[in-house]
Amino acid sequence: MAQPPELPAWKAELDAIVGARTYGQVNQLLPRLKGLDERYPNVAEIIFQIAWTCETFGRHTESLPAYEKAIALGLPPNEHSGALVGLGNTLRALGQHGRAAHIFRTGKTLFPANTEFDVFLALALHEQGHHPEAMKLLLDTLCATTEDPGLTAYQRTIRHAAQKL
Repeated sequence: MAQPPELPAWKAELDAIVGARTYGQVNQLLPRLKGLDERYPNVAEIIFQIAWTCETFGRHTESLPAYEKAIALGLPPNEHSGALVGLGNTLRALGQHGRAAHIFRTGKTLFPANTEFDVFLALALHEQGHHPEAMKLLLDTLCATTEDPGLTAYQRTIRHAAQKL
């Protein structure tokens, strides 16, 4: 029987740091992540967590290059998707709405089942002044994802209204 592949040396520590975040222990999160990055440089998963943490703390100018680097280094699909959302959201926060919209469209192309890209794209479009397109995208996403019986009963009407925007 084949042995499972050995985990990288940094993985257990990264999991422990991310786990501490789950339990509200955020004060030492960034220094611990940066220390891990110093010991294991150019690990996309570590850099992604640094970017995510910086974004969470509102440190968008720090999160931007970290997201870009993590994506460039290559991430597993789930983290790649999350990094694209984070990068786009960071760009929105920095007022780079056109670039954010491009990132969200790229994310939707790479991960067509991930409807979060549609919602964040709608926000970016709204911020660019493309209100009808943003509203249509939100309504289409709502109709495609909701199970609310009150909304599903009127889905045809909602979709028709969205087409007229």
